Amino acid sequence: MSDNEHEAKMAHPRMAAGSLFFDDADRVLLVEPWYKDYLDIPGGYVERGESPLQACVREVHEELGITPLIGRLLVVDWAPNPGEGDKVLYLFDGGVLSARDRERIELQAEELQGYRFHDTERVPELTIPRLARRITAGIEARASGRVAYLEHGNSPEQVTARGQD
Repeated sequence: MSDNEHEAKMAHPRMAAGSLFFDDADRVLLVEPWYKDYLDIPGGYVERGESPLQACVREVHEELGITPLIGRLLVVDWAPNPGEGDKVLYLFDGGVLSARDRERIELQAEELQGYRFHDTERVPELTIPRLARRITAGIEARASGRVAYLEHGNSPEQVTARGQD
Protein backbone atom coordinates (compact mmCIF):
# COMPACT_ATOMS: atom_id res chain seq x y z
CA MET A 1 0.00 0.00 0.00
CA SER A 2 1.41 3.39 -0.97
CA ASP A 3 1.72 6.28 1.48
CA ASN A 4 -1.13 8.10 -0.30
CA GLU A 5 -3.44 5.06 -0.04
CA HIS A 6 -2.55 4.65 3.62
CA GLU A 7 -3.12 8.36 4.28
CA ALA A 8 -6.50 8.24 2.53
CA LYS A 9 -7.67 5.49 4.91
CA MET A 10 -6.52 7.25 8.08
CA ALA A 11 -9.15 8.86 10.27
CA HIS A 12 -9.02 12.63 10.61
CA PRO A 13 -11.56 13.20 13.37
CA ARG A 14 -12.75 16.52 14.67
CA MET A 15 -11.97 16.86 18.34
CA ALA A 16 -13.81 18.77 21.02
CA ALA A 17 -13.17 19.26 24.72
CA GLY A 18 -15.38 20.31 27.59
CA SER A 19 -15.43 20.41 31.34
CA LEU A 20 -17.70 19.39 34.17
CA PHE A 21 -18.04 22.04 36.87
CA PHE A 22 -19.87 21.65 40.16
CA ASP A 23 -21.10 23.95 42.91
CA ASP A 24 -20.86 23.40 46.66
CA ALA A 25 -24.05 21.30 46.57
CA ASP A 26 -22.45 18.94 44.01
CA ARG A 27 -24.76 20.11 41.23
CA VAL A 28 -23.38 20.15 37.68
CA LEU A 29 -23.15 23.32 35.56
CA LEU A 30 -24.95 23.21 32.21
CA VAL A 31 -25.03 26.04 29.69
CA GLU A 32 -27.86 27.04 27.38
CA PRO A 33 -26.58 27.72 23.85
CA TRP A 34 -28.65 29.92 21.56
CA TYR A 35 -28.19 27.50 18.68
CA LYS A 36 -29.19 24.22 20.40
CA ASP A 37 -32.47 22.98 21.77
CA TYR A 38 -30.83 21.23 24.73
CA LEU A 39 -28.44 22.11 27.54
CA ASP A 40 -24.73 21.49 27.06
CA ILE A 41 -21.44 21.63 28.93
CA PRO A 42 -18.90 24.43 28.53
CA GLY A 43 -16.43 23.54 25.78
CA GLY A 44 -15.88 23.40 22.07
CA TYR A 45 -13.71 22.30 19.19
CA VAL A 46 -9.95 21.79 19.40
CA GLU A 47 -8.10 24.11 17.03
CA ARG A 48 -5.09 23.14 14.92
CA GLY A 49 -1.94 22.81 17.06
CA GLU A 50 -3.93 22.88 20.30
CA SER A 51 -4.18 20.04 22.81
CA PRO A 52 -7.61 18.98 24.08
CA LEU A 53 -6.76 20.41 27.51
CA GLN A 54 -5.66 23.74 26.00
CA ALA A 55 -8.88 23.84 23.97
CA CYS A 56 -10.94 23.18 27.08
CA VAL A 57 -9.24 26.01 29.00
CA ARG A 58 -9.67 28.39 26.04
CA GLU A 59 -13.32 27.47 25.46
CA VAL A 60 -14.23 27.79 29.14
CA HIS A 61 -12.62 31.23 29.21
CA GLU A 62 -14.37 32.29 26.00
CA GLU A 63 -17.79 30.99 27.03
CA LEU A 64 -17.81 31.74 30.77
CA GLY A 65 -15.17 34.45 31.11
CA ILE A 66 -13.31 32.58 33.88
CA THR A 67 -10.06 30.63 34.03
CA PRO A 68 -10.45 28.04 36.79
CA LEU A 69 -7.97 25.21 37.07
CA ILE A 70 -9.05 22.38 34.77
CA GLY A 71 -8.20 19.01 36.26
CA ARG A 72 -7.74 15.52 34.98
CA LEU A 73 -9.30 13.78 32.01
CA LEU A 74 -12.56 12.02 32.89
CA VAL A 75 -13.95 10.73 29.58
CA VAL A 76 -12.91 10.06 25.99
CA ASP A 77 -15.91 9.49 23.73
CA TRP A 78 -15.70 8.38 20.09
CA ALA A 79 -18.85 9.98 18.75
CA PRO A 80 -19.05 10.39 14.98
CA ASN A 81 -21.84 12.53 13.64
CA PRO A 82 -23.48 11.90 10.25
CA GLY A 83 -23.23 15.60 9.37
CA GLU A 84 -19.74 16.24 10.76
CA GLY A 85 -17.88 12.94 10.41
CA ASP A 86 -15.63 11.26 12.96
CA LYS A 87 -15.38 13.03 16.32
CA VAL A 88 -13.41 12.39 19.50
CA LEU A 89 -14.74 14.22 22.55
CA TYR A 90 -12.76 14.83 25.72
CA LEU A 91 -14.32 15.65 29.07
CA PHE A 92 -12.21 17.13 31.87
CA ASP A 93 -12.81 17.70 35.57
CA GLY A 94 -13.34 21.38 36.34
CA GLY A 95 -14.00 20.57 39.99
CA VAL A 96 -16.04 22.71 42.34
CA LEU A 97 -16.22 26.31 41.17
CA SER A 98 -15.35 28.71 43.94
CA ALA A 99 -17.86 31.37 44.95
CA ARG A 100 -15.50 33.92 43.40
CA ASP A 101 -15.45 32.10 40.04
CA ARG A 102 -19.25 31.70 40.11
CA GLU A 103 -19.65 35.45 40.71
CA ARG A 104 -17.26 36.26 37.84
CA ILE A 105 -19.05 34.19 35.20
CA GLU A 106 -19.74 36.39 32.20
CA LEU A 107 -21.42 34.53 29.37
CA GLN A 108 -20.31 34.82 25.75
CA ALA A 109 -23.46 36.52 24.50
CA GLU A 110 -23.11 35.33 20.89
CA GLU A 111 -23.23 31.67 21.95
CA LEU A 112 -24.88 31.34 25.35
CA GLN A 113 -28.13 32.63 26.72
CA GLY A 114 -27.78 31.17 30.20
CA TYR A 115 -26.28 28.70 32.62
CA ARG A 116 -27.36 26.99 35.78
CA PHE A 117 -26.29 24.31 38.21
CA HIS A 118 -28.53 21.22 38.14
CA ASP A 119 -28.92 18.14 40.29
CA THR A 120 -27.00 15.37 38.54
CA GLU A 121 -30.05 13.08 38.52
CA ARG A 122 -31.84 15.56 36.22
CA VAL A 123 -29.18 15.52 33.49
CA PRO A 124 -30.97 12.90 31.30
CA GLU A 125 -34.08 15.09 31.06
CA LEU A 126 -32.08 18.27 30.30
CA THR A 127 -29.93 17.20 27.38
CA ILE A 128 -29.63 14.70 24.55
CA PRO A 129 -29.11 11.03 25.50
CA ARG A 130 -25.53 10.70 24.22
CA LEU A 131 -24.38 13.80 26.12
CA ALA A 132 -26.30 12.74 29.22
CA ARG A 133 -24.47 9.40 29.16
CA ARG A 134 -21.12 11.21 28.73
CA ILE A 135 -21.84 13.53 31.66
CA THR A 136 -22.97 10.63 33.83
CA ALA A 137 -19.83 8.67 32.93
CA GLY A 138 -17.77 11.76 33.80
CA ILE A 139 -19.42 12.06 37.20
CA GLU A 140 -18.77 8.36 37.85
CA ALA A 141 -15.14 8.65 36.64
CA ARG A 142 -14.62 11.65 38.91
CA ALA A 143 -15.89 9.65 41.91
CA SER A 144 -13.88 6.52 41.09
CA GLY A 145 -10.62 8.18 40.03
CA ARG A 146 -10.76 6.40 36.67
CA VAL A 147 -11.05 7.53 33.05
CA ALA A 148 -14.02 6.30 31.01
CA TYR A 149 -13.79 5.28 27.37
CA LEU A 150 -17.08 5.58 25.50
CA GLU A 151 -18.45 5.14 21.98
CA HIS A 152 -21.51 7.31 21.29
CA GLY A 153 -21.73 7.83 25.04
CA ASN A 154 -21.83 4.09 25.72
CA SER A 155 -19.25 1.98 27.53
CA PRO A 156 -17.64 -0.77 25.43
CA GLU A 157 -19.79 -3.33 27.28
CA GLN A 158 -22.96 -1.42 26.38
CA VAL A 159 -21.89 -1.07 22.74
CA THR A 160 -21.36 -4.82 22.46
CA ALA A 161 -24.58 -5.66 24.29
CA ARG A 162 -27.04 -3.29 22.59
CA GLY A 163 -25.47 -1.31 19.79
CA GLN A 164 -25.41 2.48 19.51
CA ASP A 165 -27.88 5.32 19.25
